[in-house]
Amino acid sequence: MNVTTNKTGDLNAVLTVNITPEDYQGKVEKVLKDYRKNAKIPGFRPGMVPTGLIKKQYGKAVLIDEVNHILQHAVTDHLREEKLDILGNPLPVPNDNIDWETQSEFSFDFEIGLAPEFELSISDKTKVPYYKISADKKMVDRYVEDYAKRFGKMSSPEAVEENCIIKGDLVEVDKDGNAVEDGITANASVGLDSLDDKKTIKALTGLKVGDKATIDSKKAFKEDFNFANVIGSTKEAVEASTGLFEITIAEITKIEPAEMNQELFDKVFGEGTVKDEKEFRARIKEDAEKMFIGESDRKFYEDVKDVVLDKTKFELPDEFLKKWMQTSGEKPVTAEEVEVQYPQMKDSLKWQLVESKLVKEKGIEVSQEELVNYTKELVMRQMAQYGQQPEEKDLEDIAKRVLDNQEESQRIADQLFGDKLLKFYKETVKINEKEVSFDEFVKMLSK
Repeated sequence: MNVTTNKTGDLNAVLTVNITPEDYQGKVEKVLKDYRKNAKIPGFRPGMVPTGLIKKQYGKAVLIDEVNHILQHAVTDHLREEKLDILGNPLPVPNDNIDWETQSEFSFDFEIGLAPEFELSISDKTKVPYYKISADKKMVDRYVEDYAKRFGKMSSPEAVEENCIIKGDLVEVDKDGNAVEDGITANASVGLDSLDDKKTIKALTGLKVGDKATIDSKKAFKEDFNFANVIGSTKEAVEASTGLFEITIAEITKIEPAEMNQELFDKVFGEGTVKDEKEFRARIKEDAEKMFIGESDRKFYEDVKDVVLDKTKFELPDEFLKKWMQTSGEKPVTAEEVEVQYPQMKDSLKWQLVESKLVKEKGIEVSQEELVNYTKELVMRQMAQYGQQPEEKDLEDIAKRVLDNQEESQRIADQLFGDKLLKFYKETVKINEKEVSFDEFVKMLSK
């Protein structure tokens, strides 16, 4: 057997496998002998079937099977021994001229796409923005209001007033106020603070238990309010309805916000943690901004990728990869679909090559000890949310059980590896920090 690789371009090559009888004859004959021993053919005693008959009946199938087996190992071994860094998988070149009945020597060609060679372009001269999300006054005010409501007291006013919640039966009606046959019905609660239409708010204000009012769900609510979810329906069903719902008020409640005092501060953050409203607001701002770090990091990572890919120039074997994409998935993909999908796949593959080279050159890896300690930290943080503080031995046992699950172990390892890469980028590139509000950050992402 002879295996060779001939380059047909900078990033393309043809791998050729030549197979001779010496490569397969012995194995084919052994298999046919085994077939002869066990074959049950009418007119012949077991083990006495003529060799020629066995060969005629099974020879071609056995030959094809053995040649394919040789091919698989030949290609894999050659790539490993020659240390060929390829993209995708070798693609067999179609060959319809093989005569399995008469041929004794066979030649097979495989197209391969070669990984490009390039220099990494990432250093302290690489400028990347980092968007630090700040909690502005508007956000802090909203959190303060939410805490005050959460720890407030519930009251039952006689009539609907500001900040009330009304509960009752809702029935879909037509423009004349008649119930729609097979229309949407529900028992639900609606807060006045979810309404954005002044006419609706005015119509509901002053109503008492037993009174009725009609709400236009397509006009009355704030943009981010999910009315369909509240009534246990779907967005599509609500959109297909008249949008008019008559509510018969069964209950009126109101949350009286907690006073801004030490009692509220202690309930939210623990006794004595903050001592006045200024510290309360400062702590809310600090906690909110901590929650945004993950979003900032994700944006930073994407920006690193864009900047580095823009500076690191190299080509890919595009035509080979497009051809490979058509056959690599579970379902065949058309050439037209590949043309649409390829640009995104190309960027993703380029980044994989960059990070693989970076990991190798910088020696970034995850040790078993690091994985165990990282898992223990995850477990500790999760248990702390429920006020639990496990002993070291218990922590070790829990971490071991978690990591015994191969899928979970891989997920945590990937997470730790991602953290290491992020740390490397933060320590390596020149960060241009920019402070933005959460709303500004969201607008930026939407663009």
